[in-house]
Amino acid sequence: MYFNDVHILYYLILFIAGLFVGLFIDWANTRLPEYKKVISLDFFKQYKKVFKPNYILVLLIPIIFIGLLYRFGIQKTLIANLDLIKYLILTPMLISAFIIDYKLKIIPNRLTLTMFEVGLVFTFLYGLSNVAISINMILGMLAGSGIFLLITLLGGLAYGKEAMGLGDVKLMGALGLYFGLSNIIVIALISFLIGAIISIILLATKIKGASEYIPFGPFIVIAAFISMVIPFDILLNILLNIFTLGLYKR
Repeated sequence: MYFNDVHILYYLILFIAGLFVGLFIDWANTRLPEYKKVISLDFFKQYKKVFKPNYILVLLIPIIFIGLLYRFGIQKTLIANLDLIKYLILTPMLISAFIIDYKLKIIPNRLTLTMFEVGLVFTFLYGLSNVAISINMILGMLAGSGIFLLITLLGGLAYGKEAMGLGDVKLMGALGLYFGLSNIIVIALISFLIGAIISIILLATKIKGASEYIPFGPFIVIAAFISMVIPFDILLNILLNIFTLGLYKR
C-alpha cells in the first residue's frame, strides 16, 4: 500500500523512530534549561526511576514526521531528499524550543547552537549540487537574525527594554540556514501575525496583563512549521492579501 508514492512501511518505520525521538526530546527538555548534559550516565540512572514522559509530546513528533514524509515523499537521490531529512532533524529541536520558551521564557544556547551546527552541515551539502542554494541559506541566516536584532535594538531605544529576547534572534538566525532568504522573511511575517492575534486575545481575556512578558519563540516555531508544509507561493499570496487588506491582485 502506498501513500503519495511512499510505501506504508516507511511511514511505520518513521512513526516508531519518532516515538523514540519524542522520548529523548522530552528528557532533553528537562536537562537543557539546567545546563546539564543531555546524554550522560544520568540518562540511564534516572530515566526509568524518576522521569515521567509527556505522552502527548511523545506522540506529537511521530505524527509530524509522518506528515513531513507525506509532504515531501522519498526521492531517488540523497540531495533530492535533503529537504525531508533537514526538517525531520529540525522538528524535535523546534518542539523543544517551543516547550522550553513557553514554560521558562528562555531558549537555551545549546539548543540554538545545535541548530546552527546542523544547519551549516546542510548548507554545505546543498552546496555540493548548487552553490546558489547555500548562498541563499547563508543570506537567510543573516536576514533572520538581522531582522530580529534590529527590532530588539529599536525596542530597547524606544521603550528602554528588550522588545524581543536574544534567544529569538539566535533562533531566527539558525532557522535561516534551513529555510533560506525568502522563506525566513515569510516566517518572520507569519510569526508577527500569529503573535499579534494571540497577544490581543490574551490581553482581551485578561489571561495576560499589559506588562507581562509573552514569549515569542512559540510563534516563530508555529510559523516555521507552517512554512514547512505550505508552499512558499501560497503563503506569500495569503500574506500579501492580509497585509494589503485584500487589495493585492496577482
